[in-house]
Amino acid sequence: MSDLRAGEYHPFEASGRSFVYLVPSAAIFELDDPSSAVLARLQQGEMPLAELVRDLAARFATAEIEEAVRELLRVRAVGVTGVPEQPAPRQLPPENFPLTTMVLNVTNQCNLSCTYCYEYGEDKIVDTKNGKKPKFMSEQTARESVDFMLRESGENRQAHLTFFGGETLLNLPVLKSTIAYARSRAAEAGKEVDFSLTTNATLLQPEIIEFLAENRVGVTISIDGPREVQDQFRVFSNGSGSYDVVAPKVRELLRRHKTRPIGARVTLTSNNLDIRKIFRHLTEEIGFWEVGFAPVTTAPNRAYAIAEQGFDSMLEQFRSLAAEFLEAALENRHHGFSNVKDTLEEIHKGVSKPYPCGAGLGLMGVSTDGDVALCHRFAGSDEHKLGTVRGGIDRLVQIGFLEKHHIDDKTDCRQCWARPLCSGGCYHEAHTRYGDTARANLHYCEWIRGWTDTCLQIYGELAARNPGYFAQWNEEMNHEAPHVN
Repeated sequence: MSDLRAGEYHPFEASGRSFVYLVPSAAIFELDDPSSAVLARLQQGEMPLAELVRDLAARFATAEIEEAVRELLRVRAVGVTGVPEQPAPRQLPPENFPLTTMVLNVTNQCNLSCTYCYEYGEDKIVDTKNGKKPKFMSEQTARESVDFMLRESGENRQAHLTFFGGETLLNLPVLKSTIAYARSRAAEAGKEVDFSLTTNATLLQPEIIEFLAENRVGVTISIDGPREVQDQFRVFSNGSGSYDVVAPKVRELLRRHKTRPIGARVTLTSNNLDIRKIFRHLTEEIGFWEVGFAPVTTAPNRAYAIAEQGFDSMLEQFRSLAAEFLEAALENRHHGFSNVKDTLEEIHKGVSKPYPCGAGLGLMGVSTDGDVALCHRFAGSDEHKLGTVRGGIDRLVQIGFLEKHHIDDKTDCRQCWARPLCSGGCYHEAHTRYGDTARANLHYCEWIRGWTDTCLQIYGELAARNPGYFAQWNEEMNHEAPHVN
């Protein structure tokens, strides 16, 4: 046999045990002592098996070392010098890949003037004030969108319809009529539709809350935290803060709407990075079931853009909340930090992404006039248009986009061990930051790697101390289609 060499993996420790995250397969492999010793030695350099056996002979029997090498070769944690790794064949999704989620931008208008807003702020890509798109989606366009969604959902029995804006509730009549129409059309097709929406909560009224609860509409509230945080950026056009308007409405929503968990979505900026304080307020004082955080999408020269030290602070606080999450999960208690739960689910399911998300594939956004875009963040942009709800998807445009944006073509990502879960990052973030959707989001690579390592450690702790925690995803895995690689 030629010299042995270390393969592509990321080592981590959890619960006093050694693990490796195997990059080519996105699998996790627990190491016994001989395997740990083999990998540690090969990290120092390539060597023949006979030399490896001699080096480790004082600690392990020859048979143990040889068995460890065979198993490590099998899982590709070890390779053979001069024998290149057999790359997985580059595959594009099949042409009939089903649409799973359609985001319907029922309006491009908003009653807030959030400074950092990607849709209305300095970094917008669509002119929502003076552009050619209608400000509100018509009932007819919404119905055509539903028909499009059901056609494109293929053999899937369930489709997900998310209402978005602007401020979604500004077009409440169309939202209501669309839910009724979608239910009727789905029943005719032998399907079901799951409904959700995102709102800033300013327009929530008792009758609206009642409607959302009765129709089991999932609700995500865009909110940034306590008053002093919320009122920095999430303001009305006259500059007044929105917290005192929003807080009582959200509390009433949470009191009445019990049919679906209600989550908060927080935008982090350089001015609001006290993540633990925000989380405590939203879960303990307001009562949200879960809270998810995302750094602001913006050009690097904006005053509210997060700099490198800001990402370091985010990671430290994320890790602190993740430790709380782990403590709760070990005791089978709920903890509302959705960022860690979402990543754990992907790790458990062995997700390895050729694309950073489903945009342009299983997820598409529809603008107010019925144009179909990569996702809701590109809705209304002619540059990122894939078709229309009336004429369908332009397959040549779609395939061209998918070919250009495959992870294999992102040279900056090829040596990154976290690429199965990141795949270069959000297209919209890349467009805003670099002017090119195909660019990798290099400005937060260290943050992504640090956070992924933290989640792997939590996964290892749960695997060792409470493996039953993962049962919540096992049934889903049995019914899911395989991932496209």
